[in-house]
Amino acid sequence: MSAEAGLSPEHLVDRSPTLAGAEIVAHLVVPRQFAGATLDSYRPDRDYPSQGSALAAIRNFVAAWQAPKGGLFSRKKAPELPGIYLDGGFGVGKTHLLAALWHVAPGRKYFGTFIEYTALVGALGYAPAVQLLKGASLVCIDEFELDDPGDTRLMSRLLSELAASGSRIAATSNTPPNALGEGRFAAQDFMREIDSLAAQFHTVRIDGLDYRRRDVQAHARTVPDVATALGAVRGATTIDAFADLLHHLGTVHPSRYVKLVDGLAAVGLTDVRPFGNQTDALRFVAFVDRLYDAEVAIFASGTPLDSVFPDDMLAGGYRKKYLRAMSRLIALTSNAE
Repeated sequence: MSAEAGLSPEHLVDRSPTLAGAEIVAHLVVPRQFAGATLDSYRPDRDYPSQGSALAAIRNFVAAWQAPKGGLFSRKKAPELPGIYLDGGFGVGKTHLLAALWHVAPGRKYFGTFIEYTALVGALGYAPAVQLLKGASLVCIDEFELDDPGDTRLMSRLLSELAASGSRIAATSNTPPNALGEGRFAAQDFMREIDSLAAQFHTVRIDGLDYRRRDVQAHARTVPDVATALGAVRGATTIDAFADLLHHLGTVHPSRYVKLVDGLAAVGLTDVRPFGNQTDALRFVAFVDRLYDAEVAIFASGTPLDSVFPDDMLAGGYRKKYLRAMSRLIALTSNAE
């Protein structure tokens, strides 16, 4: 695809991506946003010692791979648990640490969101998915969900089988309940949901402020003319009315959003307005996550994108998801220059 500026924008609503099982597997790698993530490039906030402790815990998890052969899962020594779970708020670097861990893991390994793994099981069937993932040195699950009890139990069973086969598991959280009253995931809820797997996880809590708000303005940027702004972008772009995009997202499974934004440098959204229903809002959150992973800039007009979630939604059970999306929208519009 040409990298020249001034290309005519396409429309996201004209894209109807499909995603076969083999394609899902091909996408189970660290997203572009974290392609260069390393343990050394993670910068703990000194005001929050738990961040330094989390980095140390990941280093210890890595060190276990250098343990004497047969010692890692030895019943006699049992020096390390096979799983590590990062419990913290948004913007504290959980995904960075997860990606850094993936980069240093030896052999065959996988990195994906909770949605991608459940989509893989849906595309291949449970037994074939287990067979495919079995034997991996590391399976990373970003944004572990508690939205759907059925999917959560499915993943619990899958991860239990993989851990029993010798694979190591690493996960970060993403859950609807505002259980701790501070937008932070409740580790005990995760442990209760994954029952048989719980005892195999070392839980690491990470406190801190959203790093994306440290160096950018407080609100998502808007532009007076989206088409003009896109004209200066080098690479492929799209432009759509916000309402049209929301309707289109309802026709595409969230696991396919990764292909919806494939190859794009920027997306343009016109006439942005606050959400009128939670279904549209949650689909948009999943879409924003894929834009963020692929480092796709956003040019938008109308309501600033970090202001599209009404107060009643921000006070509800999906508060954490919306706050994370707002943080990422600020970053993506700030990078649209």
